[in-house]
Amino acid sequence: MHFHRVHIEVTNICGLACSFCPPKSQPPKTMSLSSFEQVLQELRPFTKSLAFHLMGDPLTLSNLESYLQLAHQYGFEVELTTSGYYLSKTSPEVLFHRAVRQLNISLNSYNKNSSNLSFDAYMQGVLLACGNKLQNYPKPFINLRVWNLDAELSESAFNELLFEKLENFFGMRVDATTLYANKIKSLRLAPKILLHFDSYFEWPSLRSSHESHSTCHGLKSHIGILADGTVVPCCLDAEAVMNLGNVHQEPLKDILHSSRAKAIVDGFAHAKAVEELCRKCSYKDRFIPTL
Repeated sequence: MHFHRVHIEVTNICGLACSFCPPKSQPPKTMSLSSFEQVLQELRPFTKSLAFHLMGDPLTLSNLESYLQLAHQYGFEVELTTSGYYLSKTSPEVLFHRAVRQLNISLNSYNKNSSNLSFDAYMQGVLLACGNKLQNYPKPFINLRVWNLDAELSESAFNELLFEKLENFFGMRVDATTLYANKIKSLRLAPKILLHFDSYFEWPSLRSSHESHSTCHGLKSHIGILADGTVVPCCLDAEAVMNLGNVHQEPLKDILHSSRAKAIVDGFAHAKAVEELCRKCSYKDRFIPTL
């Protein structure tokens, strides 16, 4: 069993309250460096790629560099996912540490929060990171996420301001009309800097009225490990509804070969969601082949 990536919640603290994120019931928690190292030891046979994200923003950690250094020491590459609010407070040496393969910045976080930070100040941090990458760090990718292209185009006014900033900085046209009409997924702004588009999605919840069966990439391409060491089958189970076990209490290989994990995998192999949360999840319906 080998995963394309494993999502590790090094912290579930993000410092924000984005309206598109679900209310968090888990207590604030940061994975200690010793616990993180134990997780890395368990993961070595299963993946070479880590994503520091389920809930929380890794850039809130003052010692993020220590986590990255441990990841590098054990031979892992890392994706950092951030709201962008802490970019100006994080040194380029940390953002583009040699362990970092990709930096994901969720640009639509800005207008979904109540904050005293101006849009200009927010974008200054984003563009400073882009400039540092272009000048000094050729290896990593920056993925600027605009995941707000919902059917009603409710974020079109914000996107106009955003695209204007990007046009002025990168010296290229970002045509919103073409993006919306052609449902473009990705636009290259500069070498290894991409503008990535998608629509909002509903976080799965047992309270949801949605009900469907289909396949999913959970336990196939990825798993998640929460800040307390709980293993979950996918990156959207931030509340550990489908708790498969704790990596600090039993070997990961045993957790992944448990009867519950096997049932999930076997179900998805036949386009069946055996877990209630999976049936309530509408995100998996994106994987249904279109004719």
